[in-house]
Amino acid sequence: MPQWLLNQMMRAYRKKDRRQIRLLNDCWFFYRTKEEETHR
Repeated sequence: MPQWLLNQMMRAYRKKDRRQIRLLNDCWFFYRTKEEETHR
């Protein structure tokens, strides 16, 4: 996981910002599937 994403995740969890957590989670899954497609 990129450091910038990890930092934002930690901040969102500390603030208990559910909307932000959900958004970052979606970003992470999107990023991961993109990475998997490029490595195939």
